[in-house]
Amino acid sequence: LPLADPPSQVASLEPPGSQRIPTYLRVFSVMPQGAAPFAHLFQTMLFGGTVPAETKLAMGIRVAQVNRSPYVAAHLQRLLLATPQGPARLASLLAAQMTSLAVADQAAIRYADLLTRNIHGITDPEFAAIRHSFHDSQIVELTMVVCFFNYLTRFSEALHLPVEPWVLDPAAIPALPPARRNPLLPARIGLVSDEEMRAVVQAEAAMRDPATRQTGLGLPIANSQRAMLRVPDLQAAWRAYGPTVRSNSRIGRDIRLQVSLAVSMANGCRYCTVHQIVGLRRLGVDAGKLLAMRKDDEALTPRERTAGAFARQLTAQPDSISDADFARLRQEFQEYGALEVVLQTCAFSFMNRFTDNLRLPSEEEAIEIYREVVGEGL
Repeated sequence: LPLADPPSQVASLEPPGSQRIPTYLRVFSVMPQGAAPFAHLFQTMLFGGTVPAETKLAMGIRVAQVNRSPYVAAHLQRLLLATPQGPARLASLLAAQMTSLAVADQAAIRYADLLTRNIHGITDPEFAAIRHSFHDSQIVELTMVVCFFNYLTRFSEALHLPVEPWVLDPAAIPALPPARRNPLLPARIGLVSDEEMRAVVQAEAAMRDPATRQTGLGLPIANSQRAMLRVPDLQAAWRAYGPTVRSNSRIGRDIRLQVSLAVSMANGCRYCTVHQIVGLRRLGVDAGKLLAMRKDDEALTPRERTAGAFARQLTAQPDSISDADFARLRQEFQEYGALEVVLQTCAFSFMNRFTDNLRLPSEEEAIEIYREVVGEGL
């Protein structure tokens, strides 16, 4: 894709006047309205919430290792080296000497590894292990962080982003925000924070907005959002980013839902598969076609097949996308549309890991519509 500098007001982790602009932000020259919310999302995932940034950076590096993404690994290693305890953590991580890390860090990195390899990779004993070090809201935060780095690695590998020379320059120090005090809550239960209460009120107000209900699935606040509201700043950043990049869509909502369904079925995600079936049915897609799509792509149009095949390949193996694979996508959808397909694929690599890993139940309204389509329960 063509690259250009994002608008000057886009926040960056580079010092003002350094002229260092990450390539992942320059990609948004195709859809320039996406650069600012993506930059905010990136920084919030790392430095928001209550889990220390150093822990989350180590998790991100592990995701990059599993997904074979040198671009993301280079950026995150550089950021980790700039934190107070980062050099020691990075040395342990790269040498695979996990026992030298704190128990909480070991659990978080293992959580990232298993959830990256399989959206159902966290067994009950593994989930119990993460509970020894983190409370409920922090587990939601850790899950969102793993989901985000699965998004970022697929984004960078699908577009073959080159590592910027300054990322490898030890003298090019990033400008990290001040460290936050992030203690574990001393109470035996997680207390609802002021931020969580405000975020819930805002979410309820947004759901009453007719425009929101028109562009959504027509459901009340989804259980995925109810879970994310345990970490209000991360939830707000994720929610702000998605609508922005969809605001000038050139592929249409039907193609976006087809991509989401392809990813969700490839990952075996129960929650998201139900939601995409609901969305497509409400768009007027015939129930017979929806049933046929559960078996193969024969009922799809050539345009839908192109998007679905690319999405499944990027989902299964992020580093497998060749120039020829992307050229086929771009021929069908042009540059802007091809980037939309990539971003939608990444979004559901995020959502699948979040919803099914946390075993979120489907909403009753969604279940009823699903049953009407497929003639069976979940």
